[in-house]
Amino acid sequence: MERVALVHDWLVTWRGGERVLAVLHRIWPRAPVYTLIADPRLLARHLPDVRVCPSPLQRWPGARRYFRWLLPLFPYWVERWDLSGYDLVVSSSHCVAKGVIPDPDTLHVCYIHTPMRYVWDRRFDYWGHGPRYRLLEYAFLHRLRRWDTVSAARVDLFVANSRFVARRVQKYYGRPALVLHPPIRTDFFQPADVAPEHFLVVSALVPYKRIEVVVEAFRAFPRVPLVVVGDGPLRRTLQRRAPPNVRWVGRVDDEVLRTLYQRAHAVLLPAVEDFGMVVAEAHACGRPAIVGPRGGAREVVEPDVTGIVLPEVSVPALQAAIDRVLTGRFNKDVIRARVETLGETAFQTRFQAIVQWAWTRFRAGRALDEELRLLGGLPQVAD
Repeated sequence: MERVALVHDWLVTWRGGERVLAVLHRIWPRAPVYTLIADPRLLARHLPDVRVCPSPLQRWPGARRYFRWLLPLFPYWVERWDLSGYDLVVSSSHCVAKGVIPDPDTLHVCYIHTPMRYVWDRRFDYWGHGPRYRLLEYAFLHRLRRWDTVSAARVDLFVANSRFVARRVQKYYGRPALVLHPPIRTDFFQPADVAPEHFLVVSALVPYKRIEVVVEAFRAFPRVPLVVVGDGPLRRTLQRRAPPNVRWVGRVDDEVLRTLYQRAHAVLLPAVEDFGMVVAEAHACGRPAIVGPRGGAREVVEPDVTGIVLPEVSVPALQAAIDRVLTGRFNKDVIRARVETLGETAFQTRFQAIVQWAWTRFRAGRALDEELRLLGGLPQVAD
């Protein structure tokens, strides 16, 4: 595999998906990165030596700021990239990146963070149930679902970031997927010999994250601080309703975030998450997590060993879990040990092994989905 290309939806924010892309690029450091829109300042800071190939949308006025409003145009532009001549295309996709059109002789492996939540199972969380949703559904959402399903056939092998996402891939695309949890920086996120001071939320402040339930739960613990990291359209509303023991710090850099993890009694993540990077990072710092009953975060938390899985997302359930953390004892060395295998080097080794496995069979003309089924019992965790 001499010629390799990487594809990512957009490079406008620096979050979990973009960190995965950076790790993938270290496997193939000469590979160009095709993306719809890229922020030059973000590239200079995080990907300074990467050859990035943005789409013509990059030149549209306001595209970097309002890129989400261009969603109906994304399928057209990802299909315009000329990927002829590559041996391997690796897409890092949570939106449309998997929909590129490679040559028939090109192996396309997709590391899928999630199918598009806002057109599938989470569409009402994003758009609501009212006239706006009905207008969007009529205008383009149903067409986008159709394209999303059809374009999944262009992927030779899906690798999902959690079993939860693998089930989505099977449900919406009818495709099996290997499961490989995303990498975390275990060398950066480390335990510290400090006493816990607060509980911690690290989240976008949007409706489906259920932060209002967490905030309300802390009304019963007036002497226990809750620190909220993140921003979003609900911040002002949440702040107005919050008790005085809730502190809002907005966005913070990685060094501050690490300190907040290290000094936390526990992190709280009640929403349905694709994987739950926050939980894994907190575990790397030796701290437990309180997570909701559904989603990928449950795959990280071992109940009563590395955290607590809520029976339901409600104020009483959260208060009971908070009380258990305050009165119980979690061993930070045990918690840390549970995520040692999620380091970046281990991820690179496993992903390279997956690609080599797929390449050998792809070149022999064998159907990779059928090969996966022959392994027995999907989804499989890549170890």
